[in-house]
Amino acid sequence: MALHCGVLAPCSCDTFVALPPATAKKEVIFGKNSDRPHDEVQEIVYFREASHKENEKLECTYITVEQVSHTYAVILSRPAWLWGAEMGANEHGVCIGNEAVWGKVEISQEEALLGMDLVRLGLERAETAEKAVDVITELLEKYGQGGNCMEDEASFDYHNSFLIADRKEAWILETAGKYWSAEKIKEGARNISNQLCITTKIDREHPELRTYAKSQGWWTEGREFNFASIYSYQNTARISAAGGRYREGHNLLQKHKGSITVETMMEILRDKPSGINAQGSFMTTASMASILPLDESLPCVHFFTGTPDPERSVFKPFIFVPNILPLLKTVSPTYGPDDPVKKKPRFQTKPDRQHKLYKMQQKNQDLPKEKNLKLLEKMRKLEKDNITEIDEILKTGLQDPLAVVHLFPACVEAEMKEYE
Repeated sequence: MALHCGVLAPCSCDTFVALPPATAKKEVIFGKNSDRPHDEVQEIVYFREASHKENEKLECTYITVEQVSHTYAVILSRPAWLWGAEMGANEHGVCIGNEAVWGKVEISQEEALLGMDLVRLGLERAETAEKAVDVITELLEKYGQGGNCMEDEASFDYHNSFLIADRKEAWILETAGKYWSAEKIKEGARNISNQLCITTKIDREHPELRTYAKSQGWWTEGREFNFASIYSYQNTARISAAGGRYREGHNLLQKHKGSITVETMMEILRDKPSGINAQGSFMTTASMASILPLDESLPCVHFFTGTPDPERSVFKPFIFVPNILPLLKTVSPTYGPDDPVKKKPRFQTKPDRQHKLYKMQQKNQDLPKEKNLKLLEKMRKLEKDNITEIDEILKTGLQDPLAVVHLFPACVEAEMKEYE
């Protein structure tokens, strides 16, 4: 059985980007809420840059692809059962988040690359946002997209859209099977949700995008080509629900236009009335917010929660510097070849994937009201102190890279101490 939004409502993600002049400073602000099954654990993992042998193969979630000669260092927020990622960043300041989308093109039931695999592959192989568009579309053409996107016997599948940003620009990349369109964003603020949103401003596209639409009777040559209108379902519960959140996200960005900071982005991601901080059977299981300064002498800073519900989580900063060690407290247990994801038929059992930070947060989620308020107050102070430290770094520059080697793990430890 295939599960879609109508069965497990709400299924949703929201990704945002703000560029000058929408931002308060000369920086790009990126953010995403990853909305997944409520009991799914999301881990924060770091992988160093690496060189690879000629003809080396790479095992993704379901299929094996050709490896490239060199991959960049990445930090990822990902469902702990799969290879790819919901969102992340690389050492060059490229950030990517993906969204589930549905449309007229039928979703393949064959296992291929997940959209989350494409997020990680784009980050590992691209030094700019536009290069990531190249990487993802080339892999999409060669290997296709498909496979169960949920750790369950029931199938949950979709096509993907991506919001990709670097220090200079952002791209929205939307797919329908192997077909795709992309829009460049040079200024202002944009968001994506679980719907196609590229209309007539198409800066790059699949070479057969229009001829395929014409062959299906969706478009007549000579008429305006509106990608979202042509390739989307016209009226479904999925599109209606996504459209509501898309409008709410747009409105929140517009409300703060000209003054958007990373703290603004965190507050948007915490917004429950809009549905952006999702609750229910599908909920916000992890969040990310990034600062990408236009000044390349300043470091990019990426904040991750690694825990559900940003309202009761701490955004913890990470900066790419040499000699970063594995992030032990936010990495889930691994099961190697015995993992139920690797065996066929897949997902016959579900092992414990909780990492240490996740366990600590879950133990504290049902506190009495007064204790909960005190804990949240401490969490906000901890987060504010982290942001103040980052603000100072972005004012003066990163004088000593060694000083931030343990920045993210230290913030995780501080959060866990508050839970204790």
